Amino acid sequence: MKNLLKNLALMALILAIASPAFAAAKKWKLNKDDTVDIELWYGAAVTEAGPPPTDWIAYKIIRDKLGINLIATALPSSENDQLQKINAAGAAGSLPDIFAVGDNAFQLLGKQRLLAEVDDMYAMMPNRTKLLYDKESREHSSLNGKSYGLAQPGTIVRNEGVIIRADWLKKLGLSVPKTTDEFLEVMKAFTTKDPDGNGKADTYGYGAFLEFKPISEGLGTRFDPLMGAFGVAGTWNMTAKNAGLNIKKAEYFDALSYVKSIIDAKVIDPNWLAYKKDDFRASWKQGRFGIFREQNMALHGESNYAPFDNNFPNGDLVVIDPPVGPKGLSSAGVYEQAYRTYCLSAVTAGQTIKMKKGPHAGQKVTKKQVIADLLEWMSSDEGYYLLGYGVEGVNYVFDKNHAPTDVGLPDPKLSYKKSKTQPLTQLRNMVYYNGDAELASRYGPYVTAKSKKELSPLKTLRTMQSKPWTACNGVAKLPQPEADVERFLNQGISEFMTGKRQLTQANWKAWVADFEKNGGKAWEDAALKIARDERLLK
Repeated sequence: MKNLLKNLALMALILAIASPAFAAAKKWKLNKDDTVDIELWYGAAVTEAGPPPTDWIAYKIIRDKLGINLIATALPSSENDQLQKINAAGAAGSLPDIFAVGDNAFQLLGKQRLLAEVDDMYAMMPNRTKLLYDKESREHSSLNGKSYGLAQPGTIVRNEGVIIRADWLKKLGLSVPKTTDEFLEVMKAFTTKDPDGNGKADTYGYGAFLEFKPISEGLGTRFDPLMGAFGVAGTWNMTAKNAGLNIKKAEYFDALSYVKSIIDAKVIDPNWLAYKKDDFRASWKQGRFGIFREQNMALHGESNYAPFDNNFPNGDLVVIDPPVGPKGLSSAGVYEQAYRTYCLSAVTAGQTIKMKKGPHAGQKVTKKQVIADLLEWMSSDEGYYLLGYGVEGVNYVFDKNHAPTDVGLPDPKLSYKKSKTQPLTQLRNMVYYNGDAELASRYGPYVTAKSKKELSPLKTLRTMQSKPWTACNGVAKLPQPEADVERFLNQGISEFMTGKRQLTQANWKAWVADFEKNGGKAWEDAALKIARDERLLK
């Protein structure tokens, strides 16, 4: 019996040594130059540009400063091909040390327990954590309350806001409105008290149009600040406690009643049902209304602001807080942040080795700690500018606002914007965080042509982002309604607003019941199943 047990143990050891997981573990050793290998699979910034060259200066700095021999490999450009490559590596037990994943791969590998927990990494890289990993990003990469990925923002969100004609407020001696009641009173004044002083009844308190998005059905995004005052901005509630369609919440009726009061008071531009986006924007530039929701560049971008500046050189469009409702709620609208997520292999993350180079020279540390050192360096000034823009003085220089630019380079052909230099910045998506330096070239300040005042779309963006918003992450994964269901929803709410249907509690409940019978309940049930299965509710 003892011999049998010995033979079984020996066989198990042989199989383990031959396994891909064991092979991956064996990689964790010192190289001849006292560095350690870290294998990275990254999402290329420009898939057709090719990888960084073997003599890339970043490789040398990472070796010399961190004691890491970085082995960087681009993932396939196709999301499906990425998923297949990562799944195959996971099945073979040969995932790299750190790798980019899409949401589907993250969920799958997480269920298979192939991802390392990374909650302890946030403290290991305080600068990067401050820049990239806020509460929402940690929630995005969490399973059962623990982080299994490092998710950083990939898109600019919360880039719209509630705008008011501050010059009209001043003309009428009014303060910036805060509550829903105060907003309505200001809207009435903007409509009836000739705020532009032209002696004509041609102004309105509020301007909007029907802009439907999957994230915001019903009345659409331009009414979201009004709905947000009642806690029902957007199509979905993505909280675990109240998950579901907002139209089924009791507060939705209250929000519609408020919007209906604005319409009944005739203080909204009556063209709101007919306007398209271009009509809407042309109208605020012509001074037709004094409160509206708009995007930062559409508002204060140089070419976009020019018509308003020409028409109203003394005009003043400012971002204000969205209205506060009767229960103290406030939201400019809903948003869904897209993330770039990097995960660590559960096989290798916890392994330890005594480092001979880098910040932990002479210490025994885990591979997780070494990867944290690498990521923290990437988010240092040196790593950020090198990976994001190349070599200073060669690929970029700093302008007067300390933002990278290619203006004034000795050799313009080596600009970080040129295709031949793009291999040098293939990892830039690992460091970009939509910071001011990245956005300055797009959203930089300028002086208006007629009024000669300085505007900055970047400052406008930051102000908009500082206001209350409602996160709705995960909505993109939910099923879209059938065309008939969507039409039933949007048309029905418009009919309540225009008076075609009388907005009473009884009529509203009856309409919601009809909506559910006509496909609304099936849509919600299907969406909630996905939301729960994929742990999208927070």
